[in-house]
Parts: sequence; C-alpha cells; structure tokens
Amino acid sequence: MTTLTDHPHHGVELEEKKTPADENELMVDARGFVAPDNNAYGRTFRDYDVESTRQKIVEEFYRINHINQTYDFVKRMREEYGKLSRVEMSIWECCELLNEFVDESDPDLDEPQIEHLLQTAEAIRKDYPNEDWLHLTGLIHDLGKVLLHPSFGELPQWAVVGDIYPAGCAFDESIVHHKVILLNILTLLPQYFKENPDYNNPAYNTKLGVYTEGCGLNNVLMSWGHDDYLYWVVAKENKTTLPSAGLFIIRYHSFYALHKAGAYKYLMNEEDIENLKWLKIFNKYDLYSKSKVRVDVEKVKPYYLSLIEKVKRRLN
Repeated sequence: MTTLTDHPHHGVELEEKKTPADENELMVDARGFVAPDNNAYGRTFRDYDVESTRQKIVEEFYRINHINQTYDFVKRMREEYGKLSRVEMSIWECCELLNEFVDESDPDLDEPQIEHLLQTAEAIRKDYPNEDWLHLTGLIHDLGKVLLHPSFGELPQWAVVGDIYPAGCAFDESIVHHKVILLNILTLLPQYFKENPDYNNPAYNTKLGVYTEGCGLNNVLMSWGHDDYLYWVVAKENKTTLPSAGLFIIRYHSFYALHKAGAYKYLMNEEDIENLKWLKIFNKYDLYSKSKVRVDVEKVKPYYLSLIEKVKRRLN
C-alpha cells in the first residue's frame, strides 16, 4: 500500500540516461525517465539567448521582474498573502484551474500548467515508485501559480512565475538576464537589475545585505512568487505530512542560481545542504519532462487523488 513517507530515502544516486524515444511518448525506457537533449522547440533547455518570438516574451518578462522585485515589495506580498484568506479550494481543483495559464517565463514549453504538473509527477513516479511523497510534490509544486487567477488576486506574471532569487542582498550575475548587452560604442541596453531600487541601496547591495553567513534559507526573503506562496499554504496552514525535503523542493525549485549555478550557498545551513540533494534530483524531472506529449489525465487521476486523500486536508 502506498504511504506518504515522513523521511525520504537518501543516498539514492541518479544516473543520466539517454536513449531514443518515440516522439509521441514521454521519454521512458526500462530503466526509467530519460532526459531528452532538446526541448519542445528543438532547442537546448533553458536557452535564454536564442532568437525567437518565445524568447522575446521571456526576456520582457524578466526585465519587468528584475525591476520590480524589491525587498519592500516581497515583505508586502508576504504580509498580504500570508493571511491565506483568499479562497478554499481542493488540490485537484487547483490543478484544473491552471489549465487556463501558460508560464511567460518558460522558454521550454507553452502548454497549460496542468500538463507540466502531470508530466513532472509521472516522470518521477517511473524512477521512484516507492517515494510517493515525491510524486505528490511533483504534482503540487507549481500550484502557487493560482496567484494568476482572479480568485487569488490576479497578480501579474512577473510576481508569480520565473526564477527566484534573494531580495535584501546583491543580485548574483548567474540570475537569468542579469547582464548588460552592448549594442554599439554609444548605446547600452540597461542591465535590468540596475533599474531595481535595491541595486544602489547600500543596505541591500552587498554580498550578505541584511543576512548573515549560514543563516539558513528559511530566514531569507526570496523574490515573491508561486514557490513561496505554496510553501506557506502547505506548511503554515495545512500542517502537511510532506517531509522537509518536499517542502524545500516546493519553496526553492525555481532558485536556479543556487541549484544550477551554486550561487548564494553561503546563506545555507546544514538542513538546507541536505535538502538540496533532493532538489537537484527533482530538478531533472521538473525541467526535462516538459514536452508536447499530453498525459492521459483521466488515466492517472485516480492515483493522484489517492495521494491527496491521504493528506486529508484542503489548500486554503
């Protein structure tokens, strides 16, 4: 019988597996999920430099995001949405609500968000059949994007999706679309973070800013979005049975500057370091399962409803 485990099984190593696959199926073979070489557009994943209509949408998203995500803005959003007083809705209802939205920050996929949730969860399920806490984490990890819906405040995309990063200290150069672009000797396209009020604020523009080394990510204000919102919903309001690693994945899965570039590690504590191992495992499925292949929702729905039933609570 499937149970939601309190403690994930650490020490499991992932092996990168690449084999040909039918373009009409998720890339899964006898050994499990296989990370494809290219995204749904035939390009490498998370390529933010290739010229395309999609990339222009993505870059414009990050321009607005980098200008507006200030320390004070994050504090206001946390205070407002930390009340969790918007609406009560079941987990599956939230999944279906995301059918209405496409993530403008994502260069790899323009399918409705529910497709991404199920693709992620199903890919994890192939490789980790006994880690049902990880299946459920895959299903719900992006549910915070309901902030785009009128019922939850209809926030603009720049305040909901995209890569996250700490507010209250210097913006690391590994953050997507951080660098300036030189057009000619007289004209510069401004570095987007330079237009953020915190960029020149001495309280916030140093390596540590308002933080101390090893303070723990739980004490760091991240740029506001779906990651932090869902963490507060699950951890604060619903007293989830998900293990610490599951909550860490929910809260920091969009923190690519950390888990891909290794930035901001000096803010982590020992628990963060341990949980980061599982986040790196999760990232393979979150990123590389994105494709135009549609999951048979009705076929997999009973399994995920059974996991949700075990939680026995509702997202508020």
